[in-house]
Amino acid sequence: MKAARSTILLSAVALSLSGCASLLVSKPAPLDTYELSTPAVNGQAVRTQRQLLIVEPSTLKQLDGQNIVIKPSAGSVEFLKGAQWSDRLPRIVQARLIETFQRTGYVGVGKPGDGLAIDYQVIMEMRSFGISVGGSQRAEVELFVRLLNDRTGQIHASRDFVASVPVPGTGNDAYVAALNQAFGQVAGEIVSWTKSQI
Repeated sequence: MKAARSTILLSAVALSLSGCASLLVSKPAPLDTYELSTPAVNGQAVRTQRQLLIVEPSTLKQLDGQNIVIKPSAGSVEFLKGAQWSDRLPRIVQARLIETFQRTGYVGVGKPGDGLAIDYQVIMEMRSFGISVGGSQRAEVELFVRLLNDRTGQIHASRDFVASVPVPGTGNDAYVAALNQAFGQVAGEIVSWTKSQI
């Protein structure tokens, strides 16, 4: 009986201690979660029968996730503390670029699996998408784009699109606002250039 009582007592003490420990462990603060907006495109919308496939951008591992990239110096990469994208960044860029094309009159534009009879593929390589904080703080976005003729399998045209925008203040909101503006510039240029090429 004494042994049984000792075992029960020890179990009760262990349970109470584990309960206290769980009360002391604090949950991490929730991350600020951000989206990119679809940029407004200047100029008259043009209806076209050309059908475009917007391929998800390829990129290095540092940009292929939800982390927001900060570059303190050349060759150094960190991630913005307390913040994240709402989805993988390449997927967000793909979705917003599709919406940008649609706003300018492209009815037949989509992503792989949408069942379109494709004329051209817009193939992107995301080379930069982050904040440079060495010296002046700037949002830097670079997308290298190829237009692939889906009928012939040949590259029709290619171009590098770059935007650099000063960060308008401090804190996570200011960083993301600058990235959003830089992406808007690049997306608008990609749409205009694609129209001129096909």
